[in-house]
Amino acid sequence: MFRRVLIANRGEIALRIMRSLRSLGIKVAIIYGKEDRLSLPVRLADEGIYIPRDDPLATYLDIEAIVKSAKEFGADAVHPGYGFLAENPTFARRLTEEGIKFIGPSSKVLKILGDKISARKIMAEAGLPVAKGSDSPISNVKEAEEIARQIGFPVIIKAAAGGGGIGMQIVNSKDNFESALNLCQGRALSAFGDDRVFIEKFIEGAQHIEFQVLSDGKNAIHFGERFCSIQRRHQKILEEGPWLDDEVRSKMGEIVVKGAKLVGYEGLATFEFLRDEKDNFYFLEVNPRVQVEHTVTEMIVGQDLVSLGIKVASGEEINISQDEIKITGHAIEIRINAENSFTLEPSPGRIWECIWPGGNGVRIDSHVHTGYDVPASFDSLLAKVIVWAPTRKQAIRKMSSTIDEIILTGVDTLIPLHKKILNEEDFNDRQITIKYLEEHPKLMKEGLE
Repeated sequence: MFRRVLIANRGEIALRIMRSLRSLGIKVAIIYGKEDRLSLPVRLADEGIYIPRDDPLATYLDIEAIVKSAKEFGADAVHPGYGFLAENPTFARRLTEEGIKFIGPSSKVLKILGDKISARKIMAEAGLPVAKGSDSPISNVKEAEEIARQIGFPVIIKAAAGGGGIGMQIVNSKDNFESALNLCQGRALSAFGDDRVFIEKFIEGAQHIEFQVLSDGKNAIHFGERFCSIQRRHQKILEEGPWLDDEVRSKMGEIVVKGAKLVGYEGLATFEFLRDEKDNFYFLEVNPRVQVEHTVTEMIVGQDLVSLGIKVASGEEINISQDEIKITGHAIEIRINAENSFTLEPSPGRIWECIWPGGNGVRIDSHVHTGYDVPASFDSLLAKVIVWAPTRKQAIRKMSSTIDEIILTGVDTLIPLHKKILNEEDFNDRQITIKYLEEHPKLMKEGLE
């Protein structure tokens, strides 16, 4: 097992990783910039390593500065968390060159999975179902229009690199295809330094379902699925699980395990799919890291996924069989972002009062406290509230009563929106697609119940 690990991240995920490292008896250091100098993860770490930069994001994106920090701390490994450099093959390679373990897949695997086009190809070889789409990058408008015509509108244009829904454009007809293509290419270049895009058939009435996988490079197991269809700007705000029946879970689980084995994957991975109205699954992507909503799976399977990922990175083989993974009850996670519930505009500022709920089956993952200054520079996630109950109906009731106990003043949050969702009829009846918020505009109107 590692003796010393550097966390190359911030916020709630840095604190979550720290807890697992501490439970394994590992010394912890964390990098930070000036905005995070008084943050909870920095205050609780064995050592904080200051990387001053004018641009707050640069602290967490400077590969050589982080590698230097890891060496100075004497780190055996670096945990990247999610976001920032978590999926960067150059970062993984540089650490390997310095004899420091990157807690995650190899740089080679990151490169394969980081390119959505190559990921589509290799996962199709593994037997994962993929939507009709282009097999290579598209740049020529006429060529792209012809491919779209063959696939059939509506189509979706996606960046080949990156993620988080950035740049994605849904196109319903040829009339606005060229402008959508140019917009996607421009945003992809700006966000990822790579303007390559590809086209897929847009799955209408789709649900977003993902599978949690752990692999040690040879063997792999899955921990079932999560349902993640309630999204804004193609990013999730509420997740839950389980969602599928045992037969479908077993079938899809076997496929994702095969996919992980095919690429020699090491660590935690999430295989994401869209399911259409006829219950057909279509592969989206593999997230080669710990996922924000890993907490849902931890609650229903009773496993510490982050610790399992660290153990695999240290060289341990998976010592859990697929038959030992048992799903019990139902869990729901809501993301509390510092955003206005009705305009979705960011709401940075100082938290004047912060009181979190508790009780049986309630979990709060947060770095936020009274007096915390929410910076404008980073993702607006303040906390994740997760509840567990024997049934979905009971979990919804528990979540509703749990968030009623939250006292969080000083910034706007998504809590009012979540309260409305939890009381909404279609949500309670499982009538949910990835267009849920668009199909329920009243939820986004202030004052309406």
